[in-house]
Amino acid sequence: MTLTEDKPRSATAVCEESVAEKTSTPLIRVENLRVSFRSVGSPAPHEAVKGISFSIYPGETVGIVGESGSGKSVTVRSLLGLQAPHQKTVADRLKVFGRDGLSLTEHQWGQIRGSRIGFVLQDALSSLDPLKTIGQEVAEAVAPREYKPWRKQREKVHALLADVGIPNPEIRARQYSHELSGGLRQRALIASALAQDPSLIIADEPTTALDVTVQAQVLSVLRDKAQEGHALIVVSHDLAVIASICDRILVMKEGRIVEQGTRADILTQPREEYTQLLLAAVPSRHSKGFRLSSIERIPLPPRNHAGGDVVLAARGITKDFVGRNGSHVHAVRDASITLYKGQTLGVVGESGSGKSTLARIIAGLIEPDSGTVTIGGQAWVPLPEKKRRSRRGALQIVSQNPLASFDPRYSVEALIAEPLRYLEHASARRVKERIADVLGLVGLPREIARASAHQLSGGQRQRVAIARAIATDPQVLIADEAVSALDVSIQAQILDLLADIQARTGVAILFISHDLGVIHHVSDSIVVMRRGEIVEEGSPDRVLVHPEHPYTQELVASLPRLPRMY
Repeated sequence: MTLTEDKPRSATAVCEESVAEKTSTPLIRVENLRVSFRSVGSPAPHEAVKGISFSIYPGETVGIVGESGSGKSVTVRSLLGLQAPHQKTVADRLKVFGRDGLSLTEHQWGQIRGSRIGFVLQDALSSLDPLKTIGQEVAEAVAPREYKPWRKQREKVHALLADVGIPNPEIRARQYSHELSGGLRQRALIASALAQDPSLIIADEPTTALDVTVQAQVLSVLRDKAQEGHALIVVSHDLAVIASICDRILVMKEGRIVEQGTRADILTQPREEYTQLLLAAVPSRHSKGFRLSSIERIPLPPRNHAGGDVVLAARGITKDFVGRNGSHVHAVRDASITLYKGQTLGVVGESGSGKSTLARIIAGLIEPDSGTVTIGGQAWVPLPEKKRRSRRGALQIVSQNPLASFDPRYSVEALIAEPLRYLEHASARRVKERIADVLGLVGLPREIARASAHQLSGGQRQRVAIARAIATDPQVLIADEAVSALDVSIQAQILDLLADIQARTGVAILFISHDLGVIHHVSDSIVVMRRGEIVEEGSPDRVLVHPEHPYTQELVASLPRLPRMY
């Protein structure tokens, strides 16, 4: 078995040979796979996959890990015959259940998809048809090429939904995707993939952006299917997820497999520097106080500003929303927090726990039903927007998705300049100087000021979002899921950057996340929210290592673990 074109047989070959002892016939055999794309107007094609080789055997669980753009998704889609426009796929061998995948027609691929290979996509809400009930969606997967009345498939559909852990399948089958939680939607998607009992299941980023408890539920379903004898390929940039379910791991970088081997080999004795960097970048309590973007344990700069003055105080915040049927949803209930200069306060909880609603109230974007917020000892909420506007520079937000929050017509320079208009005496010259200063502070070249947001990478966009937020020299920075959509290595760079900025400026950070590892790494103090209430608070070690509340205990127990983690 070849790792890459220029690497000799090693632990990878031994790993595959040990599997081959069980069965000599792999379900999938790939040799020297290359996939390229030609864009309109581009002088040369872009090669996304650059000569990789691997095999998948019956009953095996294999993880493919790497950053965005490493070729993970393109690779597994090639195993399903899914071709994008202007895509060219070549290989010395591409055997899919004994058939030549390079010569199969679309009709022949259609007979393999679903019946032999089940495919679980990342975003269930966009993958499921909004006009069909969950039952209709799964029923269509049961018999995709023939019409069968719903009543004849009802029992089969209900059994599939129950099999993936969906409670009350008879009720859920009649609901639409938007009526289900994220975890139930993802399980419904898995039920569709399993409808024809395929021998191989491919799950492409099946838990990205899911809460830790929902993630644990989805992984449990996949783990059960693997134990029943299904072969499983899990694609993810999250090594902890891969480690919790896979026996063998392939590490991809820039279209190549740079390392592969058993789970123990990759996680405890990685040979490649890239793999070591990925492992070092995973935040946890063991990484606290050290840089994530380096293999070496380099201490973060001390925060000499930390402690002392209260910069933000929220007291008795309560907010209800009225549903369409007149019911009241208690988004936040009597929540109080205190944030000191130079401190990072972590807010953790599942989706719907009230984290973001509390942050929006603190930011002055929505008014609470009751409660107050002060910044620097001065009233902030409730306060008329006209009076708050002149002080907007004191509190800034770094959002989860900068591309969605940026005006697409604006250049980077215009994006950073926009909040500076709230400052007094902000002359054009001073604005340009400040833009140059903050670009340097976030590690971006001055030339990038002329670019638009869509021309930047995900990491560059997040740096621009931070530059925009700190341009007004705020007292408080709200980071609402600011790194949840980033690859682990880019996430590491952004978290290191925030630590550097905090050490230099003394800005206080309200850091909101559902990722317990991130929260432990960045926070000086933590509050845990559930159903709008703060149920536990204290130091990271007290709350996340020795949790007292049952809900916090459930969160910690659901966390996928790498060696030396919780």
